[in-house]
Amino acid sequence: MDNTLLINKKMTKIEFSLTHSNSVAKIVLNDGKGNILDSIMMNELHQILEECSQNATIKLITIEGAGKHFSFGASVEEHKKENAGMMLKNFHSLFYRISEMGIPMLAKVSGQCLGGGMEVALICNFIFADATAKFGQPEIILGVFPPPASILLPLKIGYSRAEELLITGKTISADQAQKMGLVNELFTDKLSLENATEDWIQKNILPKSASSLRYAVKAGRIFHNHILSKFLPALEEYYVSQLMNTKDANEGINAFLEKRQPEWVG
Repeated sequence: MDNTLLINKKMTKIEFSLTHSNSVAKIVLNDGKGNILDSIMMNELHQILEECSQNATIKLITIEGAGKHFSFGASVEEHKKENAGMMLKNFHSLFYRISEMGIPMLAKVSGQCLGGGMEVALICNFIFADATAKFGQPEIILGVFPPPASILLPLKIGYSRAEELLITGKTISADQAQKMGLVNELFTDKLSLENATEDWIQKNILPKSASSLRYAVKAGRIFHNHILSKFLPALEEYYVSQLMNTKDANEGINAFLEKRQPEWVG
């Protein structure tokens, strides 16, 4: 096993390294707490993904959260009406970039994987989790909806299960997520997740051609990427121009930030 770090970057909120003779890129979300996807973290992700797309030796990108959790989601502060348009444009461009580069991606999930954090996991080709993982799209509780998940969840697990998560905003266990088809592999704890992922990479990724893997990903996702590119801009416009002009969407965001119960007007 070659774990020599050929590149090791510690950015403000992202840790990045290349392992396995530059074949595997490791991204760690690390803001010191809940790994919130704010504008700083998103910009750093853009930079890292751009570097990965230009590196012809990379066969796989893994993404995980530092500490106990994958990510609590996108910054609620940046969801406020005056910030929502810019925030969504920046966030959604991550999904377009990942679709275009075609490098296989694997999310390693422990703890909370919510909102925008879950959407980042959803765009990955594989989700491996341990028993502590919790998944959810709680945006509706704040009076809003998740544009990427509204597209990606039905593609991954079907409309019936996707709508259950999107409309109720409930959080599910790792075991429930695996039964839904959301999680590919489930392990008892984080150490088992780490060891099994390493074995899986050695067996299923390293023996293969880096360039052929990218062609395979793009071919396998030709319908997925077409749907994403066609409808995500429409949902972004729907969110900014219509949803954020309602009283309840703004009330939900403000109530969360003010740590009080929302008062819906309908």
